[in-house]
Amino acid sequence: MARLNLQSLRRATPVLLGIVLFALGLYALYHLLKPVNAADVAAQIKATPASVLAAALGATAIGYVALIFYDWFGLRFIGKRLDRRIVALGGFLGYAFGNTIGVSVVSGGAVRYRIYSAVGLNAFEVAAVSGYIALALGTGLTLVGVAALAFHPGAVGALLPFAAPTIQGVAGLIVALSVGLIVWLSATQRSVSIRGHALRLPPLPDLGGQLVVTLIDIAAASFALWVLLPAGKPDYTIFVAVYAAATMIGVLSHVPGGVGVFETVVLGTMPASVPVSDAAAALLLFRLIYYLVPFALAFLLVALNEIRLAKGLGSRLLARAPALQPAVATLHGFSPGLVAAVTFGFGVWLLLITMLPTVRAAAISEGDIVGALLLEGGTLASAIAGVALIIVSHGLALRVSSAWWFAVGALLAGAVASLLNDFGAQNAAFLGAGALVLLPFRKAFDRPGQLTSGVFDLRWFATVIGAGAAAAAFFFFIHKAVPYSNDLWSEFSRDSNTPRALRAGLAATALLFFFGIYLLTRPIRKDLTKDPEPDALPHAAGLCAGADDPQCWLSQTGDKRFLFSDSGNAFLMYGIHGASWIVLGDPVGKVEEFEALVWSFADQATRANARPVFYEVSASNLPLWVELGLTLHKIGEEAVIRLPEFSLAGGRFKNMRTAMNKRQRDGYEFALLSAPHDVALIDELAVISDAWLGGKTGREKGFSVGRFDPAYLALFDIAVVRKDGRVIAFANVMKGKGGRNITVDLMRYLPEEASGLMEFMFLSLIEHYRDEGAEEFSLGMAPLSGLSERSVSRSWNRFGRLIYRHGGAFYNFEGLRAFKQKFQPEWRPRYLAIPPNISPLRAMGDVALLIAGSARGLIAK
Repeated sequence: MARLNLQSLRRATPVLLGIVLFALGLYALYHLLKPVNAADVAAQIKATPASVLAAALGATAIGYVALIFYDWFGLRFIGKRLDRRIVALGGFLGYAFGNTIGVSVVSGGAVRYRIYSAVGLNAFEVAAVSGYIALALGTGLTLVGVAALAFHPGAVGALLPFAAPTIQGVAGLIVALSVGLIVWLSATQRSVSIRGHALRLPPLPDLGGQLVVTLIDIAAASFALWVLLPAGKPDYTIFVAVYAAATMIGVLSHVPGGVGVFETVVLGTMPASVPVSDAAAALLLFRLIYYLVPFALAFLLVALNEIRLAKGLGSRLLARAPALQPAVATLHGFSPGLVAAVTFGFGVWLLLITMLPTVRAAAISEGDIVGALLLEGGTLASAIAGVALIIVSHGLALRVSSAWWFAVGALLAGAVASLLNDFGAQNAAFLGAGALVLLPFRKAFDRPGQLTSGVFDLRWFATVIGAGAAAAAFFFFIHKAVPYSNDLWSEFSRDSNTPRALRAGLAATALLFFFGIYLLTRPIRKDLTKDPEPDALPHAAGLCAGADDPQCWLSQTGDKRFLFSDSGNAFLMYGIHGASWIVLGDPVGKVEEFEALVWSFADQATRANARPVFYEVSASNLPLWVELGLTLHKIGEEAVIRLPEFSLAGGRFKNMRTAMNKRQRDGYEFALLSAPHDVALIDELAVISDAWLGGKTGREKGFSVGRFDPAYLALFDIAVVRKDGRVIAFANVMKGKGGRNITVDLMRYLPEEASGLMEFMFLSLIEHYRDEGAEEFSLGMAPLSGLSERSVSRSWNRFGRLIYRHGGAFYNFEGLRAFKQKFQPEWRPRYLAIPPNISPLRAMGDVALLIAGSARGLIAK
């Protein structure tokens, strides 16, 4: 229990730290803006010249073009070349969505994975590109900011407790040492280890190109804000240091977009000659131009793709660019997360505008009760609609169909409430347009379920708390001239703007509070820790009969639990060890039901304070694991032989052909025995199994492999090898739908007959099923093989390679790979998919113990 609490605290620490830093940023921002009048900020925004806005928009465009080149250099670094249009699409969408939202399935990394994987990159190559970009951005911002301080130490002098010469000297030393180290590492191509990651820098020509891109990026972004600032602002070269420092502090705060934190640093470094209200107006415009304008363009691009899918518009145009088609097809996958983020944003917007004084109050006479009630009701309705949109955004992220309908209705209700409360026709039109832009996304929400289905995790609560804190700070800023008294709560009149906002805030807070109570007390739908129902095994067997992957027959071993989809047409098989709920392989059954099934499993595991772990998943469902926000770790490769292309004839398999012919001359015979099997055969096989187990140092394993059980073996054909009429080896054969895909599970033999026996068995099976018309034969997985040796590889890869090469005392990993390689198979990756805050070593430890049955079983070969 203590370990569990420590783990939960460790997971929660970054989120809690983000909340604290966001709250501190809001507090500091509120005090900086205390002397500012909201009307002055609005007036300054309206007075901004069109030429200044055009310059800021131009700088933003240049900045985003430069950002795209980060992707280009990142792909070049890992040795991949993609169509420049695909790089532009992936880069622009990654930054437009990541800069504004930066969480879940619409983070920059998730966006890049969807687009780049569609054109051939695997998950680790995309992760390498994302890591390259993060390091390039972070290093560039830091060095440019520190270099600017070396020339202008007074830029952030007010924030540092040091004299200007000290700042200048330390900054210059840091830049000199850092640049020298970077150039040396680039020139020598040596790697450096940082927190378990082995990193290597690009060669000098690429490093120089990346430096140019970084300078353009930072120069353009900082200019977009600088040009909006009023007269009296620092020189541009000085402001670059301010911008770099503010951006880095915003990134380190873990607050999406650095909202509140970035503004606080910029305002705190402005000279006294710059009016705070004018600087605040510039910052607000900068947020709109540099973040929301690109986001809106990217959102429009995805919306147009949804219209194309629904109506076929633009399909001809896309047909002229076949290279773009796979990447454009992935845009549909962004829809749920994007719509959820936009809906959440509309909810926050409605909360903020309820804090504003109404203009319509002056037009209402003292005795106009109906007008006063409409005014009061409109304010309360706006607050409630805002909270409803915030809550329902979670269901939208999970593709819940009813959540989409509710969101459209809430936006329209907010538009009506805005008219009643005189937030203006413009605001009502804005909310109505919001409902309109959701219409093309209807088909993206096809998952049945309740509005509040799924787990509302700590990050969701943190985001809601942040939104509530921002609304509260906005209220105090708008109404700071009104002294508080208890009478405000009961004051109802046409001029009672502050009381109305107070009551709306109370209604919103109460609604969120009771919703939180509901979430904490709602029952769990199913207890997945219970033993399976008696009919679960035959139900799963029926679905396996129609599945392509023969590995699903491992569901019949009797040591697994099951989660079936609501219709019963798909299932997951899993086991529990400690705090890990471990799914074996891909979902089985109807592909259309996989997503809802996997979400349900992950939700229920999280509610039970357990870790959802997906072990040995294939590459066929990678987008599904990305949708769940899971991290993929390669754990080995499956050896698959394409049977129509396999032949022992020719020079490739000369040695194997010679060995097989020799064994046939020595009296080895292969036979395939169809189920059901008589008792005498099972008894004969049991002797072989016992002898095989006796040669091992541990007991029989389970979960990911079958065990010797007559009821289990009765489900399969059994291949046997006889010598002199006596069975000396056997294997049970598992088949996919129609017998197209074949694999084996138990492979056991008499220890004294081991030499060359399994090779003979495999070759006999391969030739038999090739002649039967089967398409593929799987030799099973080679654990820990094929792990990356790139400089950007993770500590798991390095640890896995170490075990692979030197773990022979426990399991002959390298020898198994070498044996299977003799058949010259196609190697297909298998992955471990886990939440990003879980160590793969911990997850694999639980998997190993579940398979072995005990710590003692781990030492079995």
